[in-house]
Amino acid sequence: MIRVTRLNGDEFALNPDLIEKVEGHPDTVAFLVDGTKYLLRESVAEVLQEIREYRAGILALSYEMDRGTYRPQVQGQPVGDSSVVPFPTREER
Repeated sequence: MIRVTRLNGDEFALNPDLIEKVEGHPDTVAFLVDGTKYLLRESVAEVLQEIREYRAGILALSYEMDRGTYRPQVQGQPVGDSSVVPFPTREER
């Protein structure tokens, strides 16, 4: 999810996978695949940067999981007790 701001200042999270297009009229408008429109304070460039960072974060996290170095920070759980099982390496397949 990416954080964006409505024109009235309210912040909310938006699933970037549901964004069909983002247009910059005088105001930035995000159009979702279901027809919903959101007027945003952020510029088109800022929304696109948020989407790039979100997707890069997913790739980085999957890389950590694949290498077995992912350690979630969950309150109440000791670090190292992960339920995530790394993908097998090419040699293990």
